[in-house]
Amino acid sequence: MSTAACSTCSDADRLNQGYFCIALDRDALCRALEREAGDPDFCTTFVRPRANLFSNVPVFLPADALAKMQRIVTAIEAASRLSGYRNVVLSWAPEIAHQDRGPLGAFMGFDFHLDDDGPRLIEVNTNAGGAFLNALLARAQRACCAEVERGLAVGTANAFEDAVVRMFQEEWRRQRADQPLTSIAIVDDRPEEQYLYPEFVLAKEMLHKAGLDVAIANAAELRYEQGRLWAGGKPVDLLYNRLVDFGLDSPEHRPLRAAYEDGAVVVTPNPHNHALLADKRNLTLLSDPATLSAWGLSPELSSALERVPRTVLITSDNAQALWLSRKQLFFKPACGHGSKAVYRGDKVTRGVWAEIVKGGYVARNSPRRASA
Repeated sequence: MSTAACSTCSDADRLNQGYFCIALDRDALCRALEREAGDPDFCTTFVRPRANLFSNVPVFLPADALAKMQRIVTAIEAASRLSGYRNVVLSWAPEIAHQDRGPLGAFMGFDFHLDDDGPRLIEVNTNAGGAFLNALLARAQRACCAEVERGLAVGTANAFEDAVVRMFQEEWRRQRADQPLTSIAIVDDRPEEQYLYPEFVLAKEMLHKAGLDVAIANAAELRYEQGRLWAGGKPVDLLYNRLVDFGLDSPEHRPLRAAYEDGAVVVTPNPHNHALLADKRNLTLLSDPATLSAWGLSPELSSALERVPRTVLITSDNAQALWLSRKQLFFKPACGHGSKAVYRGDKVTRGVWAEIVKGGYVARNSPRRASA
């Protein structure tokens, strides 16, 4: 594209279409990661084997697209506080998710697709990852032009760290009021095998610098004894939950489930957070501004939710119609994660469809055909 052809482009457009002059300084990134992790072999052990952990170049987001995303998030959070909405989503949630213990959900993720007329919500994610890695990534970028420098105006290093510590402290206070927070466990299944394990290490070091006792723990090795949840022989005050067992149903998670149900540990994000925001069935409501308006959502916020592609729960009544229009649709399991068992309609076979119509799936418009 010539300069003249892009005379009306925003800075983000020009940078994304070939005018950017920035690359990832991987040596600088490794030095930053090793310094933050307190491990001179951190990159060799955890980062270099994960070739796709970081992109070599950034994607620049127009300011108006970010503003639209923020309005959508605000609208979703407002909808989640409506009694009509809560009654419906909790009706299909597991019993463990019904009680609101206070926390809002640390590092809630809102995933968007960008098309020609702006962002559209893909899904809400209670175990979103990448924040710690991206905070260091921004520091390691190398720029050589003024437009890029403006695009990388991400604030001071301490701003992110301070915000993270405040977030966990606020999650703790929402359930424990003025009691002191002293220990945190970052928990997943077999955490050292997870692709984002490097982030767990960075999170541990960052929170440790704030004066907290932090452990990375395998959920299957947690113990619930003497009224406390224990990880590696130490009691846990707050558990940063990276599990995809959103209802804590797996047999190996029974100690964690018991401690959570007894209020013996603060868990964030917790089953209630997932039920209110991240169950895919909720998209059937969030993509229905008229119903939300009837429940009391303001016209401005209802308008923002027009950016959520229409979603419906698959039932025996609508299955045939959805099969006929499948090429314009995506099919997702209501409680899925990480794009597992997600199908593009134009790729669905009769055999796959037979499994989908058994239940537990939603159908939604393709992001590129969201107004269809």
